Amino acid sequence: MKIATPHIVNNSIESEYSKLTSLDHRKKYAQFFTPHPIATIMARWILDNKNLNSVLEPAFGLGIFSRIILSEKPDVIIKGFEIDQKILDQARTYFDDYENVDLIQQDYMLNDWKNKYDGIICNPPYFKFHDYDNINILNVVESNLNVRLNGFTNLYTLFLIKSIHQLCPNGRAAYIIPSEFLNSDYGKLVKTFLIKSKVLRHIIIFDFEQNVFDDALTTASIILCANDHLVNNVRFTNVHNIDELNNLESLIDTYPLLSDQTTSINFNDLDPNIKWRAYYQNQNSLKYSHLVPFSNYGKVVRGIATGANEYFTFNLSKASEFSIPKKYLLPCICKAVDIKKPIFTVADFNQLEANDRPVYLINATDIENQNVQSYIQKGVQDQIDQKYLTASRTPWYSLEKRPPAPIWVSVFNRNGLRFIRNEANISNLTTFHAVYIKHFDLFSNIEIDLFYAYLITDVAKQIFEDNRREYGNGLQKFEPNDINKANILNLELLDNKTVNGILDLYRIYRQSVIDDKPDVSTLDKINDIFKDFYLRPL
Repeated sequence: MKIATPHIVNNSIESEYSKLTSLDHRKKYAQFFTPHPIATIMARWILDNKNLNSVLEPAFGLGIFSRIILSEKPDVIIKGFEIDQKILDQARTYFDDYENVDLIQQDYMLNDWKNKYDGIICNPPYFKFHDYDNINILNVVESNLNVRLNGFTNLYTLFLIKSIHQLCPNGRAAYIIPSEFLNSDYGKLVKTFLIKSKVLRHIIIFDFEQNVFDDALTTASIILCANDHLVNNVRFTNVHNIDELNNLESLIDTYPLLSDQTTSINFNDLDPNIKWRAYYQNQNSLKYSHLVPFSNYGKVVRGIATGANEYFTFNLSKASEFSIPKKYLLPCICKAVDIKKPIFTVADFNQLEANDRPVYLINATDIENQNVQSYIQKGVQDQIDQKYLTASRTPWYSLEKRPPAPIWVSVFNRNGLRFIRNEANISNLTTFHAVYIKHFDLFSNIEIDLFYAYLITDVAKQIFEDNRREYGNGLQKFEPNDINKANILNLELLDNKTVNGILDLYRIYRQSVIDDKPDVSTLDKINDIFKDFYLRPL
């Protein structure tokens, strides 16, 4: 018996499928289903096109968008693309009774380039660039559209770009995708395409505390496009909870009129080279005067990437097992969990070593040692030399040559950037980024402490937040260039008395950390000094 699914406009079908299908299978095909309230808003944008005769759903899944659209407009012609046989078979049991629905098992990105549609609606697959045929698909997109894109461009934005190309005159597109491209390096060329296309109408950013999608750690945004030349502005709207979705209905219904509920930016004023967070979130840096680029004072680079941490990292037990002399071991922090305090000293390193933690990398600078040779041969037998990074190195077992950084900074965080003062002067893996200080008159050895004292204040963290990347559930990420391109306070404006006062407080704080009795009140005092000196008057 056929189920009249187009009238099932809730997520019951998706819920049932999720119960009967393994998470591994769903992750393999990036099957994260759009919640019904969000799907309804997106479908409303498509349905409000009075010329709607044909609809494309490029990543069909179980057809939540098509079900909603058919429940309102049962005669519309729908085409859906899907690569997973399992979910497509399930969808066909729901849609086989509908002659106006054509479901095709093909890769949307490699097919159907010449057809145009009145409506395109999609929740595209979210894959990392190395988890799909990145090079081939990029070549197809670039050759069809005569555009240049970054090699790290995510598949979901390629779906969006192709769909914009396939819009009929007056056609509309609605996409739900991660918002990270708005604030990432690879997103610059995507944003350039969106600006030039002049079809971008509305970006709705979900600033939820919880994930929009079950089982997926990602942010989300709705991208609404219209090929109608009716406006020259792009609207930005933040949605903080599911209840605020109702407000979006009026914004869609009143299009193309602008609303006080949204921020509107003219196409000519949109800058693809900046993080578009500046258009939809308050910028903390605007509270402060005398800002300069972080790169004036230092440079952030990622930590050492071995390509095979299990092979390259050592604790004392492993060194003993393979009889590797200490002179072939490079002291290194290998796991973030081993750093408990903001000041990392020689004593802290010695304690980790004594606890048999992995705090060394094999550094085979001289393979005349027989035991080192044997361990290298073991790496060949275990095919470590064939891994992605090792295969590109000569010799494969060599480490990246870089001096220890005086300061480390966390990659992921939930409570602002975490800076670590590396007093032990040892190396670090990619679990932290490395902060190197530029050496000129301002920065003698003691002024590194001044710089670090600033970095650990709330003022610094707030300003850095303007350049963060968000991954859902409050998780933030900073790539090296996110920090390098960020602003910091111009520390050169501080007079000697103020500098000495900050350093005196920092020494108290440092000692309290070493004594395992961190005096947070001293940090508050340092923070207040910077606020008093740089905060703009209200």
